[in-house]
Parts: sequence; structure tokens; C-alpha cells
Amino acid sequence: MKYNQLTLQERYYIEIEMKGGASQNKIAKALNRSQSTISKEIARNRGGRGYRHKQANNTANQRHQDKAKSIKLTDNIV
Repeated sequence: MKYNQLTLQERYYIEIEMKGGASQNKIAKALNRSQSTISKEIARNRGGRGYRHKQANNTANQRHQDKAKSIKLTDNIV
């Protein structure tokens, strides 16, 4: 099974539904995602003023760029 990151539109949906008082389980079902995915998303990307979709998207993208990546050996490296 391939993991797909949340899109900006999904993050916007999460923000709107949270402001409306929806449960994480309801949001997960509407997005066809695991409840744990929504829970982790909110916990990792919540800022000082709550969960905001643009801030969450920027934070997630920055975390993705900063993570250690394996380097594949090529003729240029050896």
C-alpha cells in the first residue's frame, strides 16, 4: 500500500471541519483516511493559533525537505 501525503485541499477541509466542531473520526471518514492520520496531522502541524491549513502544509513540506535521505551510490560519488 502506498502512502499519500495530505493535500492542501484536504488540510483545508480539516481546518473547516475542526472549526465547525467535527470529530477527527468524522473528518477521517469524509476524507477516506485513517483516524490516526488525521490525529497525527493535527498534532504535528498545529501552530500557536490552532490548526491552519496553509501553515500546516508549509510545515509538512519543510519537514519533508529537511529529513535525512539515503544517498544512492553513483559513479559521480565513488
